[in-house]
Amino acid sequence: MNIISKLPTVGTTIFTVMSKMAVDNNAINLSQGFPNFPIDPLLVELLKQKASENIHQYNPMSGNPMLLSEIGLLIERSYQRKVQVENELLVTAGATQAIFTTIQALVHPNEEVVILDPSYDCYESPIVLSGGIPKRIPLNDSFLPNWELINQTVNEKTKLIITNNPHNPSGRIWSESDMRELEYLLHRFPNLLVLSDEVYEYITFEQKHLSVHSNEFLRSRSIVVSSFGKTFHITGWKIGYLVAPEFILKEIKKIHQFLVFCVNSVSQSVLADYLPLVKTEDLGGFYQEKRNFFREKLQSSRFELLDCEGTYFQLASYQKISDESDIDFTKRLATEFGVAAIPLSVFNSDNADRKLIRFCFAKDDETLTNAAERLCKI
Repeated sequence: MNIISKLPTVGTTIFTVMSKMAVDNNAINLSQGFPNFPIDPLLVELLKQKASENIHQYNPMSGNPMLLSEIGLLIERSYQRKVQVENELLVTAGATQAIFTTIQALVHPNEEVVILDPSYDCYESPIVLSGGIPKRIPLNDSFLPNWELINQTVNEKTKLIITNNPHNPSGRIWSESDMRELEYLLHRFPNLLVLSDEVYEYITFEQKHLSVHSNEFLRSRSIVVSSFGKTFHITGWKIGYLVAPEFILKEIKKIHQFLVFCVNSVSQSVLADYLPLVKTEDLGGFYQEKRNFFREKLQSSRFELLDCEGTYFQLASYQKISDESDIDFTKRLATEFGVAAIPLSVFNSDNADRKLIRFCFAKDDETLTNAAERLCKI
């Protein structure tokens, strides 16, 4: 039987490839974005407690009412936005499902969606599956929006612009002027919507994260995606949420009910009890210490480290080390030097190679120290 692929250009992701190479070569895995240190012991205790309660059946489609209420309070504390939790908030099976569901709900055949490269790999496929047209355009050399190019690309057929702030893989954070430019863009195109991927919102350092939540006009035309997995380093729980105006969320829920209907009941109950007890504003300091620790350990290396304002990834240039392609260099890095990283070119539609690689520093100090020792020998 001949199966015609709906995603003919999609193969094994570089994240899977590099993680396998790390295992095969006994390399330290700084490629995939998951922490290797324990989660908050309080979460463990709440999980033990909740597992013995009668909470193992379906939750309401939108989410556990107590969790929805706590998320609403979190958003109000963080961004001074009052969310109508019954009509504007949806708990999802991770941020990826939130993004996929949103695109499936909103993008019709031949409508265009702007993606800003380098970009995470979960954006393009749901656009293609919807019959939409991905329009991938590069960020500027500082990994911030190229507004001239964006304004040249967006037109009446553009349904969505996908933004990622704080940005993966660069760790850059948008400025006030970037937010104003986005607002101008929406004024020019009344049918344009924003899909704002803000999963690293609480992992920021010297510069404060600017959220779509904080801008009344932008949030009236935006879907904002968040991730408990990233925020509380519980990536395996696969739980996140999205916020959107009621007229948009109504359509997203139609798709959501046929994908997952509802999200894991135990994890929702745990997080409902956990949110009032945790200070998300402390998370930036926790990861800033890890960033600084890793950067200090690499000071004597030949890598040039780029600025990192948010997220738990560090970009590094290897131009002083090799003229290999970034894919070849990362493969050799894993096989010869025992450290797995991600090449930046895979985040670009044109595979633009700037001799940059990405390390994940969401690791314990021993792992970061051992990795840095190996990297400093190159």
